[in-house]
Amino acid sequence: MSNLWPRIEPLLAKVEKPARYIGMERGAQNPEHHPGKVAWLLLYPDTYEIGLPNQGLQILYEILNERDDAVAERSYAPWTDLESLLRATKTPLFSVDTHRAAGEFDLLAFNLSAELVYTNVLNLVDLAGVPVRNDERTPEHPIVLAGGHAAFNPEPLAEYVDAFVIGEGEEVIAEITEVVGAWKRGGRASREAVLHDLATVPGVYVPSMYDVAYDGARIVAVTPRFPDVPDRVDKRTVADLDEWPYPKTPLVPLIEVVHDRLNVEVFRGCTRGCRFCQAGMITRPVRERSAEQVRTMVRDGLARSGYDEVALTSLSTADFSGIDGLVAGIIADQAGTGGVSVSLPSLRVDAFTVGIAGSIQQVRRTGLTFAPEAGSWRLRQVINKLITEADLYAAVDAAYSQGWRRMKLYFLTGLPTEMDDDTMGIAEMAKNCVQIGRQYNKQASVTVSVGGFVPKAHTPFQWFGQNGADELRRKINMLRTDLRPHKAVQLKWHDPAATFAEGIASRGDRRVGRVIERVWRDGGTFQEWSEHFALDRWLDACAAEGIDPDWYTTRHRERDEILPWDHIAAGLHKDFLWLDWQAALAEHGLPDCRWTPCYDCGVCTDYALEHVVASAVAPAGGSQGTGQDLADGGEAPVRFLGTRPVSADAGVRS
Repeated sequence: MSNLWPRIEPLLAKVEKPARYIGMERGAQNPEHHPGKVAWLLLYPDTYEIGLPNQGLQILYEILNERDDAVAERSYAPWTDLESLLRATKTPLFSVDTHRAAGEFDLLAFNLSAELVYTNVLNLVDLAGVPVRNDERTPEHPIVLAGGHAAFNPEPLAEYVDAFVIGEGEEVIAEITEVVGAWKRGGRASREAVLHDLATVPGVYVPSMYDVAYDGARIVAVTPRFPDVPDRVDKRTVADLDEWPYPKTPLVPLIEVVHDRLNVEVFRGCTRGCRFCQAGMITRPVRERSAEQVRTMVRDGLARSGYDEVALTSLSTADFSGIDGLVAGIIADQAGTGGVSVSLPSLRVDAFTVGIAGSIQQVRRTGLTFAPEAGSWRLRQVINKLITEADLYAAVDAAYSQGWRRMKLYFLTGLPTEMDDDTMGIAEMAKNCVQIGRQYNKQASVTVSVGGFVPKAHTPFQWFGQNGADELRRKINMLRTDLRPHKAVQLKWHDPAATFAEGIASRGDRRVGRVIERVWRDGGTFQEWSEHFALDRWLDACAAEGIDPDWYTTRHRERDEILPWDHIAAGLHKDFLWLDWQAALAEHGLPDCRWTPCYDCGVCTDYALEHVVASAVAPAGGSQGTGQDLADGGEAPVRFLGTRPVSADAGVRS
C-alpha cells in the first residue's frame, strides 16, 4: 500500500485546520498491513470534529485491529478547502492513521448517522478513485459498505453502496471479514460472487441481489434474485453488552471536537415507546451494562485518555437502574485525583431527581438538556412521550435548586395532529421554566431548540405525511413572535427547508438515489451545514429526475402500501406499528413495556432476545417505572421476557 504523506503534507499549510488530517492521536491504533489481512477503512462522512467522537466507529476500529486477519484505519470527510486541493493535485482520499490511499483498502465502511450526509458518501467514494455507482465497479475496487441508524432504509443509496449492515456491528464484522478474506485468497475473481456471499450473512443487505418492481409510483414487489438470499434481512443485535466493553482505549483528538470528553455507553435500546423516535424502536430490547463494568470502563478510560469529564451515554441515561448510585460511585472512584465531572446527555425529566442533580454538579455543572418534545399533554400522548408538565417543572426545579442557571429544552414541531395550541404550549412551558429558575437565581434562562419532525422508517409514524417547509416556517414564526419580548428565553430552530430535504432522503426508494447523485454533482456536499445547504438543489434534482418530492414527504401512506424499507426487519411487527399509529391518532399512550405485560412488538418474542437491566428487582406491581424504581444492588443482571398482551384494544398487536 502506498503512503501519500509526501503529497499531503505540502497541502496542509494551505488549509484551515491541518490537524484534522495528521492522525497520531492518543489512543490511535498502529495498524500493520499484510496481504493476508482484510483491510478496512472506516469512514465518517462528516468532518473530523463531528466524526472522531463517534462511538460506533471507535468500537469497530478497536475490534478489527484486535483480529489476526484484519486491519482497520479511519478517515473523515475533508473540508472543502482540502478537497479542492486534493482534486487539483489528483491526490486521492487517504486514511488519517497511515495516510494510505483509500482505494487500496478492501472495504470502505461508512457510518450513516443521518440522511443528509448521503451526498458526502458519494463524494468520498469519488475522492477515493472508486466509481460512484456500484454497477460500474470491478473486482479490483473496494467493497463499499454502510451501517448505522440511517441504514434501516438503505434504498436511496442502493445504487451506490454495495452492502449494508442492518443493526449492531460488533459480531457481524467478523463474518464479513471472513467472507472478504476468502474472496481475497481466491484471487478476487468475481465481484458478484463475493456480494452474493455477503448477502447470505445474517444482517447484511446487498441491494444488487434484489429486484424491485413498480406499478407507476408504487412499489409492488422486492424479490431476491437467488434462492439462498433471504426475502427479509433481519437486524443484528448484541445480546450482552458486558461481552463488548469497547472502546477500551478511547481516541483523544488533537483539536477541539464535539463531545470532547470520555463517552461510556451504559445501555442500548429503549422501551419507552416514543412513536417519533427511530433510535428507540430499532435498538430494542434494553440491554444494560453491569454497573461495575461501567465504573471500570470509566476508571480505565479516564486514566488512558486524561479527560476530566465523562458522559454516560444511552438513549435515556437517567433510566439506567441505580443511576444515583452509579454516578456517586464514579465520583467516589475519582476522589483524590482532582475530581471528574459526570454528564448525562440523554435525560428524561420524569427520571431526573434532586439526587442526580446534586451528584453531577459536585465537580462542575455540565449542560442540562431536557426533551419534552411536544408543548401539550394531549400531543405528548399522541407521540407517547408520557411526561407531564409537573414532571418537567419538578426536574427544572431540581436543577435550578442545585445551582444551575440555564438549561436547554428540546421540542419537535410538525408532529401528527399538532394544532396551533400545541405549538404555543412550547413557549408557555419555556416561560414557566424561567419563572421557576428565577426563584433561585435572577439570571436564570432557558434555550428552546425546535426541530422539524421527519417520520422515519420502522416507527409508528412511518405512514404520516410530514409538514411542508412553509407550514413549519409558520409555526416557528408563531413562537418567535410570542417569545420576542422574553429575553430570558432564547429560541433556536432547525431550517424547515433542510427538514424537507431530509424527508426526501430518509423516506425515498431507489429512484431517489439519482436525486442524491444530482445534488452531489451540483456541488451539494455538507448538506447538514447551513452554509452549504440549498433546497433549490434538491428541488431541481427532483424535477430533472421526474420525481415529485411531496409524494415522498408530505403524502400520508396507506396501510397496505409496500414501503421502501419493508424488506428490512428492525424486529418490529408491521401490524404492531400500524396499531400503535392508530393508538396515536386516538391520543392513547402506552407505558414502558419493561414493567407491563408485553405488547408483542416482535423483538423479544420473535428474536429470542430479552430486556437486561443491571439490578435484580423490578418495580412493584408491574406499573410503569424508571430505572429509579429499581433496587441499587450488586446482584446479577435480571432479564425480563414479556408475556403476551392482555388486550387488543390498547393499540397493540393481539
